[in-house]
Amino acid sequence: MKIATFNVNSIKARLPRVLEWLEDAAPDVALLQEIKTVPEDFPSLEISGLGYEMAVHGQKSYNGVAILSRTPIEDVVMGLPGDDEDTQARYIEATIQGVRVASIYLPNGNPTDTDKFPYKLDWMDRLVTYVRDTLIPQERPFVLGGDYNVVPNDDDVYDPEGWADDALCRPESRARFRAILNMGVTEAWRTLHKEIGAYSFWDYQRGRWQRDEGVRIDHLLLSPQAADRLVACEIDRVPRGKEKASDHTPVWCEISDAA
Repeated sequence: MKIATFNVNSIKARLPRVLEWLEDAAPDVALLQEIKTVPEDFPSLEISGLGYEMAVHGQKSYNGVAILSRTPIEDVVMGLPGDDEDTQARYIEATIQGVRVASIYLPNGNPTDTDKFPYKLDWMDRLVTYVRDTLIPQERPFVLGGDYNVVPNDDDVYDPEGWADDALCRPESRARFRAILNMGVTEAWRTLHKEIGAYSFWDYQRGRWQRDEGVRIDHLLLSPQAADRLVACEIDRVPRGKEKASDHTPVWCEISDAA
């Protein structure tokens, strides 16, 4: 099963690029973030024409996540548990071929001197609690993919010193990300790759893409049961080089069939 995560930065604005990527990369499951549309306006017709079912948790103009799958999507959960007053569309979860998958658009948290940073940390605390108390005890394969808006360490950012005070690199954010990994969860790309300077996001400004000045913030986190089946994980840089591309590029992993 090939599972990919892709922050599309508006499904309407990037639809030609997304359809092109779905055809070329052919993921079995695609976890999309920042779709920036309500479910009724999601381009279901075009995407279903490529053979995908879909589950969408969206809101107008901001945020929004979706799951696309070539096989049936079951037991859909929309919204991260733990705060009934949180109306931002940032989390969707479902079961596909016995694997629990989630598409996550974690809050950015900038500027850090506003309420956006405490919201990010509170959201991450809820995610840590949910993984620890609900997902891990189920002892089943899961893949939590998405734009985590967390740079795990200084090897994952082109200018560590310049980014040190950014919410993506702050120790509070990194500590919560590590808390998930410390439960026995595997970060798929890093466990298979030792190189530094590999990124999944490049800002549109200042020629960041052209100079390869990026950050690695799009991750696939696997339960022990899924990590045992991990075959490969790569960053697909091709979509970022296209015209009118998202500022993110897809990351994908492949897990083998259950024994």
